[in-house]
Amino acid sequence: MVKTFQYDEVPVLQTTSGKLRGYFYDGEYIFKGIPYAHADRFQMPSETSWEGVWEATSYGFVCPLMVQDTPRGELMVPHRYWPQDEHCQSLNIWTKELDENAKKPVVVWLHGGGYFAGSSIEQVAYDGFNMCMLGDVVVVSVNHRLNILGYLDLSPFGEKYANSGNAGHADMVAALKWVRKNIALFGGDPDNVTIFGQSGGGMKVADLMQIEEADGLFQKGLIMSGVSSEGLQPSCTGDGREIVCALLQELNIKEEEVEKLETVPYYELAKAYLKVSPAVEAKGGYVGNAPLVNDYYKGHPLGHGLRECAGNIPVMIGTVFGEFSFAPVMFNKQELTEQETEEIIGKVYGERTKEMMQAFAQAYPGKNPTDLLWVDRAMRQPSKQLAKLLAEAGNSHVYLYDFTLEFPFMHNKIAWHCSDIPFFFHNTDKVEVCGMPGITETLEEQIFGAFMNFVKCGDPNFEKLPAWSAVTAEQEPTMIFDRECEVRVNFDDALYELIDSILPPFNLMEMTKNQDVQH
Repeated sequence: MVKTFQYDEVPVLQTTSGKLRGYFYDGEYIFKGIPYAHADRFQMPSETSWEGVWEATSYGFVCPLMVQDTPRGELMVPHRYWPQDEHCQSLNIWTKELDENAKKPVVVWLHGGGYFAGSSIEQVAYDGFNMCMLGDVVVVSVNHRLNILGYLDLSPFGEKYANSGNAGHADMVAALKWVRKNIALFGGDPDNVTIFGQSGGGMKVADLMQIEEADGLFQKGLIMSGVSSEGLQPSCTGDGREIVCALLQELNIKEEEVEKLETVPYYELAKAYLKVSPAVEAKGGYVGNAPLVNDYYKGHPLGHGLRECAGNIPVMIGTVFGEFSFAPVMFNKQELTEQETEEIIGKVYGERTKEMMQAFAQAYPGKNPTDLLWVDRAMRQPSKQLAKLLAEAGNSHVYLYDFTLEFPFMHNKIAWHCSDIPFFFHNTDKVEVCGMPGITETLEEQIFGAFMNFVKCGDPNFEKLPAWSAVTAEQEPTMIFDRECEVRVNFDDALYELIDSILPPFNLMEMTKNQDVQH
């Protein structure tokens, strides 16, 4: 069937920034690359405006990256690469109606890549068309400043650089403000906005809960593989004087001429930063590249406590079984003998191998014992801690999930970081490795249905899933998303307690330095 495209018939919208034209395709109105703010380098964003009619038919620039992207691991996490420019404050919208009275729920996607990489369209699975069409929601995705453009503190060098250590977060707040003022034009309800993100995007969801200026700009949140802890993402504290002085020296710029940093070509600036920052970081100094704890941003909840307002926001929090298990699996777990299995696990757990295998079988019945080697130590425990913290604060709408699906890749590889994204977006048709007839369609419907129900009413319970209870101060029910979905309560506490008693504290950098990690 030929799909319908319209352009001339699409009405021009009068936003608070200016007139805007998108296009219509196959039942949806699509607007790409809408500027929501403008900012000079290292400075706070301000409202933007334009003359004439803005042609919102092309994706906007993405934030420049500090190092060249190298396509790899594309079967596991297929990507798109796009032109870069530091004036990257833009957003994209998918909607079925341009009716101010439609009041459809709004979902705002915050991309992954830590605080230093990624974009709103980086992954193929980020496309908002299917979510909008099948969920009957308005979908928004956001680009914002990253790395040293979004998170380098120059405040000691002048008032114009106030809060520059959080410029990237200020961009997101500016985007949410634009959404609140304008989303009704696109059929959205400004009082029913859910922000969601994965990896660094999930961290951004929790971060926005810790920013007073973001209060009231969203009502719900989904954190996917993105609960930060001090062991995973240490807080940025202090100020940028030392790192900026090192940069100035490397670039042969006098301190009183610090404003010249605003015009140094980005890649020259990034090269200098990458050269001088390791020495500053080795001494425990501030180097940026992540939000700065200050009066604006109160710090991630597990390290700095939960703001009172944050305790009232319904939140879904989840992880995947393997998270950073990107390394190739060098054996076929389905063909191993019992002795071979024990030998492989024994290389990690030694004399405690059988004890570990028993604990793993209790936590994850039916999984191959060697999957124990990939069980997530980065995200699951902090996620449970945040869920409990929210519940203890009186939040009765906190829901945990664990995505444990195996894929037909490298002998039934366990779920890895980002592998749940296509299911939440209803985009498994765009990710080849998800091609599991009779399995993918069912699980995608279940996950997507749960998320859409949460978006609409703050409760993910869905008719095609078991009853899903909220987390309490005493219990942590977790929805297991797999070939067979079930809810299990505190099921992996003993497993993690045992792992932590045997292995050294988790170190993400050590784990991933020999892996090709794609966000």
